[in-house]
Amino acid sequence: MKILTIIGARPQFIKASMVSRSLHKKGIHEILLHTGQHYDENMSNVFFNEMEIPKPNYNLGVGSGSHGEQTAKSLEGIEKVIMKEKPDLVLVYGDTNATVAGALASSKLHIPIAHVEAGLRSYNRRMPEEINRVLTDVISSYLFCPTKLAVKNLKKEGITDGVFLTGDVMVDSLLHFTKLAETEATIMKKLNITSKNYGLMTIHRPANADDREIMFKLIDVLNQSPIPLIFPIHPRTRKLLSEFDFESHKTIQPINPVGYLDMLILEKYAQVILTDSGGIQKEAYLQKVPCITLRPETEWIETVEDGWNTIVNEEYGRLLELIKSPPIPKKWISHYGEGNAAGKITDILLS
Repeated sequence: MKILTIIGARPQFIKASMVSRSLHKKGIHEILLHTGQHYDENMSNVFFNEMEIPKPNYNLGVGSGSHGEQTAKSLEGIEKVIMKEKPDLVLVYGDTNATVAGALASSKLHIPIAHVEAGLRSYNRRMPEEINRVLTDVISSYLFCPTKLAVKNLKKEGITDGVFLTGDVMVDSLLHFTKLAETEATIMKKLNITSKNYGLMTIHRPANADDREIMFKLIDVLNQSPIPLIFPIHPRTRKLLSEFDFESHKTIQPINPVGYLDMLILEKYAQVILTDSGGIQKEAYLQKVPCITLRPETEWIETVEDGWNTIVNEEYGRLLELIKSPPIPKKWISHYGEGNAAGKITDILLS
């Protein structure tokens, strides 16, 4: 079996690290294609190095740009690689432009598609990610769902063939790399912070990071936080905030994006996490850290229902109180499996 795996952004590197490891153990020939959506050292190379992901066979160098531009460049490049390599199956992850481009190119060339993290829905069609995941699910042959709710979402849309509940490969990754992070990560010492005495914030989605008014309102409010806030700044966010004087905002500590090991440690020992990232919401839940989601909705409904995640949609007046006194969680359930999702995916593909 020859599989073409398509990745392009940080969350996909994390997921692919575990599935690729499993594919190689079972002797499956994997060709790795990196679209280059995340391309700088802190958002790409550091993940390949830390997580021992093989060097990509192809790198399209798509870089930044509008959604249409990224998708079109990825689609063109992926199609050429598929025609050259003639894989038996194309494997895509999540909900990025690389995901939908890979699915479209494969579908038009009649190559079966496997979608890892299928069935997630925010039910907000204004999110580019929502369009990407819906389109990918419709044309995929294998739909690997991380949760029971994801399976139900697909069933509501009439998709039942090729649907598998595997658990979440990010659980595999967290279990595998947390021990390494505890010994290798130096971020706590570097930033001079101690456990549960800081908050962690990340902002990157276009609805926030491309809106000057929203970003500046957030910064103004969070500057009054009762605890220091560590802020790894995504490149798209940095572009908007380049004119902003962080020196006068002592509560917020901006830093460059960090690798996966450092991020695991920052998440694990934070008092609270503020984010618009779906992956970080889930990692907060897995590490049992209260989360505040800076969006009007979430795909990870379980984290909200269990009381670990609070959604704040431009109700910025609530933020300071939530940081000071996060809601007490109701329960914690292993919604995302106990690990070995990558092994289950590999076994299904082999069978």
